[in-house]
Amino acid sequence: MNPDLRTKLEGNLSSYRDITEKLSSPEVYSDQAAMKSLNQELTKLEPSVKLFQKYLIIEKSISDTKELLVDDDKEMVAIASEELKKYEVDLKETESKIIEATVEKDPNDSRDIYMEIRAGTGGEEAAIFAGDLFKMYSKFSEKNKWSIEVINSNISDHGGFKEIVFKVIGKNVYSYLKFESGTHRVQRVPDTETQGRIHTSASTVAVLPIVEQIDDIEINPADLRIDTYRASGAGGQHVNKTDSAVRITHLPTGIVSECQDDRSQHKNKAKALEYLHSRLLSAELEKQKKDTDEARKKQVGTGDRSERIRTYNFPQGRVTDHRINLTLYKLEQLIEGNIDPLIDALIEESTK
Repeated sequence: MNPDLRTKLEGNLSSYRDITEKLSSPEVYSDQAAMKSLNQELTKLEPSVKLFQKYLIIEKSISDTKELLVDDDKEMVAIASEELKKYEVDLKETESKIIEATVEKDPNDSRDIYMEIRAGTGGEEAAIFAGDLFKMYSKFSEKNKWSIEVINSNISDHGGFKEIVFKVIGKNVYSYLKFESGTHRVQRVPDTETQGRIHTSASTVAVLPIVEQIDDIEINPADLRIDTYRASGAGGQHVNKTDSAVRITHLPTGIVSECQDDRSQHKNKAKALEYLHSRLLSAELEKQKKDTDEARKKQVGTGDRSERIRTYNFPQGRVTDHRINLTLYKLEQLIEGNIDPLIDALIEESTK
């Protein structure tokens, strides 16, 4: 367990015991306001404290079991070895639950998201990498039983994406993927490279919580310019022969939302409006962050797209997250959607 997290949990346990003791005193019992306040604090601490107490019990069991491994009785050693494996699995699972319980809840954590991936520096190779990122997040979503709905895409000449915008729908999606915002850098030898030289390219990722209610942010219809145009790309003849694609421009901010995924202009307009709501909310949240939450920069990251957050080095088979100085030599597994080690480490870092 991370030492900082352990120190935090030990402090929570100490506070929990102090509050429990105070609640049993006659002075507090006769003061309803004080009792209510202490009970609220106790309720807040209880989930992480109970899990930490379980963690300590398992930790003690592991220590006791390890002592049995030096026993002369081979049968006893074999039994102890099996028990040790079970305890270690329980310890890891309990630690994951502790991390989840101690993360300060973001009001957007339960929301679905829009994810935007755009090719940056590196030309066609950056677009191919944007496609790789889309596949990575798609497979991670599939593992978590989340669904994906493409809103808009611009396919590059070699099958990647100059840009792709899609929804991810499922349980607590934003809480897992919010730290993916930023610049993702790739280092590898492109298929088109004849001299075997390693190229460095980049794509940006933005994660926007979906606004489910119009009350979250107000939009004046007079501030909108709505244009329709003929859709391009896949979708059949009907898509290409009617003005079904919709582009909505929010005039005060210049933010543009487009959708051409559906054959129905009405449905595309509805999707584009929903997407515009989320982009406006994201812009407002970013403004609030800059004004009131500078301390957040010391945690996992600001989500600024210009910030290089991660490097994928194919020749060395490694992925490095620069925000938390974590390097994993599991590039193939990670790019196939098994990004749990990165996500878990980022969530843990955010609890410090």
